[in-house]
Amino acid sequence: MKNSALNVPNTLSLVRVLLVPAFVATLLFMNYASPLAYVIPTIIYVLTAFTDMLDGQIARRCNLVTDFGKFIDPLADKFMVIGSQIAILVWMLLREERQLAIVFVWVVLIILLRELGVTSLRLVVAGSSGTVVAASIWGKLKTVTQMVGTVVILVEPLIPFFNENHILSYVFMGVMLVTTLFSGIDYLRAYLPYVNTNK
Repeated sequence: MKNSALNVPNTLSLVRVLLVPAFVATLLFMNYASPLAYVIPTIIYVLTAFTDMLDGQIARRCNLVTDFGKFIDPLADKFMVIGSQIAILVWMLLREERQLAIVFVWVVLIILLRELGVTSLRLVVAGSSGTVVAASIWGKLKTVTQMVGTVVILVEPLIPFFNENHILSYVFMGVMLVTTLFSGIDYLRAYLPYVNTNK
């Protein structure tokens, strides 16, 4: 079981990859249905986030870490983060929430730049010095706030008063932006010294 590519953690990661297009498709399709239908993509997103939290814990506790898992887990994470945020931005535009979308596009841009920057840094540091870039507290906070913020944005249309002024969405977008920025800066500060510019 330990050496099997399709052990439980890796299977969960693959499920996460498959759930991302399901989330995108249902979110954009439900735009033409009743706001109550937003519950469906929200449930799919929560399941996707749950697999993200579960697979790593199972792999470490049960000693099921594999090379395939090291590849598919971060790939599934990137699919979830990038796919969900871009889908929500399109969803906002389809609902003609232009002001909300104008603010959110900056959040999405920072998230994309942070993900690309940290991923590139991980590859360079691992290749040049063999150092593994571990997840920091800011990285974990970033993940949690993105997940919670995404759920809040999805369910806010169902909440009276907030569905008109979008206060909750703006607040959580701000929190997502701050934690994303700080986690990116934290990774750069900690691991940029390991990059050998002479190679």
